[in-house]
Amino acid sequence: MHRLSIRWKITILIFFIVSFSLLLSGIFVIGDFFHTKEEELQQRALLTARTVSELPEIKSHIVGSKKERASINIIVERVRIIHNADYIVVLDMNKIRLSHPIPSMIGRVSHGADEGPAFAEHTYTSKARGEIGTVIRAFVPIMSQDHQQIGVVIAAYRLPTFFEAIGAVKEEIFITISLSLLIGGIGAWLLASHIKRQMFQLEPHEIAKLLVERTEAFNAMHEGVIAIDSDEKITIFNDRAKRMFGIEGDVIGKPIRAIIPDTRLPEILEINQPIYNKELQIGNLTIWSNRIPIRVNGKTVGAIAIFQDRTEVKKLAEELTGVKAFVNALRVQNHEYMNKLHTIAGLIQLGYQEKALEYVFQVTEEQEELTRFLSKHIKDESISGLLLSKIRRGKELGIRVIIDRHSRLHAFPAALDHHDFVVILGNLIENAFESFRGITDREKEIYVSIEQNDEICSLSVEDNGQGIEEEHLDRIFEEGFSTKGKNGRGLGLYLVKHIVEKGKGHIEVKSEKGKGTIFTITFDM
Repeated sequence: MHRLSIRWKITILIFFIVSFSLLLSGIFVIGDFFHTKEEELQQRALLTARTVSELPEIKSHIVGSKKERASINIIVERVRIIHNADYIVVLDMNKIRLSHPIPSMIGRVSHGADEGPAFAEHTYTSKARGEIGTVIRAFVPIMSQDHQQIGVVIAAYRLPTFFEAIGAVKEEIFITISLSLLIGGIGAWLLASHIKRQMFQLEPHEIAKLLVERTEAFNAMHEGVIAIDSDEKITIFNDRAKRMFGIEGDVIGKPIRAIIPDTRLPEILEINQPIYNKELQIGNLTIWSNRIPIRVNGKTVGAIAIFQDRTEVKKLAEELTGVKAFVNALRVQNHEYMNKLHTIAGLIQLGYQEKALEYVFQVTEEQEELTRFLSKHIKDESISGLLLSKIRRGKELGIRVIIDRHSRLHAFPAALDHHDFVVILGNLIENAFESFRGITDREKEIYVSIEQNDEICSLSVEDNGQGIEEEHLDRIFEEGFSTKGKNGRGLGLYLVKHIVEKGKGHIEVKSEKGKGTIFTITFDM
């Protein structure tokens, strides 16, 4: 079925609104016209009645002979014509009509219901409906020279009918209505065209279809999608985002800060710049987000964020990293044991059986002591395994990794777990390994300490490597910044800083070029 376009619909609607407004205005104008006309006729009727009541001929003839009384109608008729009254009636004190527009009514008694007060010297007006229509009548007493009432004058003016009033100004009304409808029609068409452009030339049913398709498309996405307007109120919140953040019910139109305080989506409205591929910590979730301002005709009207939950992926990656560390540890351990077996075999072949046995006892004791220490004081297998693998990795590289024997780890700080500690320690120790590149003039050592009590948990990694140049100290935690040149990715220390911020901790770096570096991280328990 053919549909009227939105432009025509709006034009017709506004045309009807203009017409209805004109109708209401016309009703008020005509009502005011009749009210004004009635007041005008009241004044004219009073003026005419007073004029007649003050005529000396009227005063003398009303109490004169029969012939004189008969001439009153002639006098009154002249006054009526001059004042353009519809009729003027003169009554004596016996309510006998001495003048009347209908000659047959002269000499008869008047029985008007509203005449009584006029015979008590009252002056007033009234509105009555008669044979000629609705009339405004003025009642004025006729007073003699000695101030005695001798009669009453009634002057009447007919109110024009509705159609007579319209007819009197029909040309003005026609011009006004024509101009109003013409200007209103043109304005309606221009407004409708502007609205159509604002809606990208789409019809309402097309907009409704797009809205349904957009909503279903957002709900079908694996990523969470949240959008806000310039007032920070939610305009889009798809099903995936609701499941991700544990939100139920309809949140459209609500302030984003009241639903999720730390989406950091409102900051896009402030900086008016997109932020891509940024990792955020929202509650217990690790979120990978793209946040983009929404612009219409160059003006920012909102912001949209696309979220991916990386929590499980991150844990799997960290677990995979831990497995890789254990594999490396086994490889190093295998290499180390092969060297030790070769040493023992050589001693036996040379006939130094006692020295071979002593060497076996020494190696076994060192290994058991380290294993016992880690099992007793580091109450997490992932951390123990990581430290053990780094010690053996250091031996392979000719670097001595020393674990402070006062180290303790019984629990993790709030908001952190063993995955976070694996990332922190793993990256700091690997960076320490890298700091020894090109160094041959000293014994290479890395000192690792983990201290913990009821109030704080402190991690420290110290090396005597080549150190960090002073101008780089302020940038080492930036994403993508690396002192390793093309071989560096600049992610290790960036991840460390992110975890420290998540755990509301503090990180301190002390470094001297050519002497070494100390990283100290402290968390409240």
